[in-house]
Amino acid sequence: MARLVFGMNVSLDGFVDHMAFAPDAVLFRRFIEEARAQTASLYGRRIYEIMGYWDEEHAEWDTAEQAFAAAWRRQPKWVVSRTLKAVGPNATLMKGDLGDAVRALKAAHDGEIEVAGTELAHSLSELGLIDEYRIYLHPVVLGQGKPYFAGPRPRLRLVSHDRIGDDVVRLSYVPAM
Repeated sequence: MARLVFGMNVSLDGFVDHMAFAPDAVLFRRFIEEARAQTASLYGRRIYEIMGYWDEEHAEWDTAEQAFAAAWRRQPKWVVSRTLKAVGPNATLMKGDLGDAVRALKAAHDGEIEVAGTELAHSLSELGLIDEYRIYLHPVVLGQGKPYFAGPRPRLRLVSHDRIGDDVVRLSYVPAM
């Protein structure tokens, strides 16, 4: 059975904003390794549209960006949206009841399925379907924005932490029982 993992870059004050700060080279290499190892990804509409950037070649990409794009394109992706009518390559629009669809997805696969999008993660948390939360904590204070936890905070238990590069700490939590 697959595990759902929700991980995002987060400011010290708990906000996510891909435009306000980005991973350095060391963290980006870690993201490439994770993308290569993941079984699949499950996206909310907004983050899927942002990540669609990786579906097209860009002449200015360096080797790391090319490697991430290749890993991202290889992965099957499921997109949760009530408004999209179609999705891009190697992606499937998820239909029906979210809980039932995600339970079936987890049962049909092994390995790790990345969850992307704070609102989707909130819905999946309420259903008890997220197996691990990964917070990539950056030394940035935003003061406002979209919070990592988009609703009631689940009770969590720290299972690991590690420093990545000079500035980022990865905190891994599982739901507390």
